[in-house]
Amino acid sequence: MRSSNQLVEADEEEGEALVPVEDDIPDHGGCKKPPDAEVEVQGARPSWTGGAVNTKRRQVGRVGLVIGGLVLLALLLGATGTTTRWAVDLGAATWLSSSFLQFGNDARRPHSRPHRTSSRLVPVPFTCGNGTTATCPRYYASAPAPAPAAAHAPPPPPDCPSYFRHIERDLQPWRVSGITREVVERGRRQAHFRLVVVDGRAYLETYKRAFQTRDVFTQWGILQLLRRYPGRVPDLDLMFNCEDMPEVRAAAYPDPAAAPPLFRYCKDQSTLDVLFPDWSFWGWPEVNIRPWAPLLAEVAEENARMPWPEREPYAYWKGNPDVSPLRGELLRCNDSHTTRLYRQDWGFANRNGFRDSNLARQCRHRYKMYVQGRSWSVSRKYILACDSPVLAVSSPFQDFFSRGLAAGTHYWPIDPARTKMCPAIRFAVGWGNAHPAQAGRIGVAGSAFARDDMAMEYVYDYMLHVLTRYAALLRYKPTVPERAVEMCPESMACPAGGSERNFMMQSREKYVADYEPCKMQPPFTADEVRQMAQRDDDVRRKIDKMMTMSEKHS
Repeated sequence: MRSSNQLVEADEEEGEALVPVEDDIPDHGGCKKPPDAEVEVQGARPSWTGGAVNTKRRQVGRVGLVIGGLVLLALLLGATGTTTRWAVDLGAATWLSSSFLQFGNDARRPHSRPHRTSSRLVPVPFTCGNGTTATCPRYYASAPAPAPAAAHAPPPPPDCPSYFRHIERDLQPWRVSGITREVVERGRRQAHFRLVVVDGRAYLETYKRAFQTRDVFTQWGILQLLRRYPGRVPDLDLMFNCEDMPEVRAAAYPDPAAAPPLFRYCKDQSTLDVLFPDWSFWGWPEVNIRPWAPLLAEVAEENARMPWPEREPYAYWKGNPDVSPLRGELLRCNDSHTTRLYRQDWGFANRNGFRDSNLARQCRHRYKMYVQGRSWSVSRKYILACDSPVLAVSSPFQDFFSRGLAAGTHYWPIDPARTKMCPAIRFAVGWGNAHPAQAGRIGVAGSAFARDDMAMEYVYDYMLHVLTRYAALLRYKPTVPERAVEMCPESMACPAGGSERNFMMQSREKYVADYEPCKMQPPFTADEVRQMAQRDDDVRRKIDKMMTMSEKHS
């Protein structure tokens, strides 16, 4: 496991710290409400200064009563001709409950999976022998698991979530010409490692070490895919980069087919990188963040403990503002009425071993802020899962699943312009507190997306589909590089220790998938992509119009 001293290098990498502002509140097994006075937090400080701020919780009450009160207020205002700041938005509330939700890319909810049948489960063997073996056993085969008996045949697989439809667009540069060995090796200079799969077995050639254990847990995730879907992953040869910033610039390749198909975690519209799930789905030991599946279950329990109307009526963010100018600008938006924005003290958190970090207990505010790091941020999925509306500062960087998110349905967009960001956040919080039913609907949609469309079953299916389609483009038969070493779950987990091994065990696939992967839908056409972008732009324009109306009547 790598030295925790690397955490101080957060200025050079994303390194988002996700430690709740209520760290010093003891956990008594229930949901202990924070005191009325502002909590002093070790290792974190608000970016505003001055005397103590009274943050007594503004009770919303039952949603039905609030809506009824708003309707009554609207009738009264219509009778008297009087207007207030939020009364002008009552018409917009109806628009949010209808038009907003029409912009989603996925009309169906959820993308359900069949229930496992115990009689069909095929366990995945795993043993460490003497406890430290680093060799790969020969017992796992490359053949697919046997099909279930006709009497227990599973139902047809569900359609894949909409973000899968971008896979073909990622691979579009090589669709006609295919991918040669020369093109793959062109990405070696930028890659951290080369991964080859031959006959269901994985081989690794390392070029340079990645920040923390990004490369380790990415490789671990691919190995779990091989065990989950034995015999389904075709022979392949790929280069992987684990850094934040996309690097394969389209402008550098007049012939896009000459660009190296470099796999990575994020991209923007000017780059040709191929997207893949990030390492943290299998755990982030350096900051004590558990794998995605057990963490999701824990977040759901905490969400139930503190329903959304009972949460603090503020927008919350905490992290490292030094990795991007946009985060520094965000801290300017702190005020006592609408936001709780914190600079993470990485030194304290590092010395404390991130023992106080518990993402499941961060869902204590009605609104969660998302802002990019150097590029994208892995925090997006944790923020979405909270049942709280996400106020997302618009960013050009996308990860594999965020391309399925729709403005106004899954999140509330925030203009990143210096003169507009703070007013936009204040407006969003004020509007949401005045329209809890509509605001809460956005939070529920975002959380449902994280829980259903981003369940680990779909993360693995995305990996399988993108690797299968990538392999189909290879114009050569992959072979094991001379300097590559075989890798398997045993060779990675058995020699590991501490949190690294613990998270590997928590995220280890224990059974072969006993159902088919989800069914891919046709790729998005260029017109469909433009239409989705236009819909998101329409949402932003309507929000701007609401803000302008509010300012005129304030």
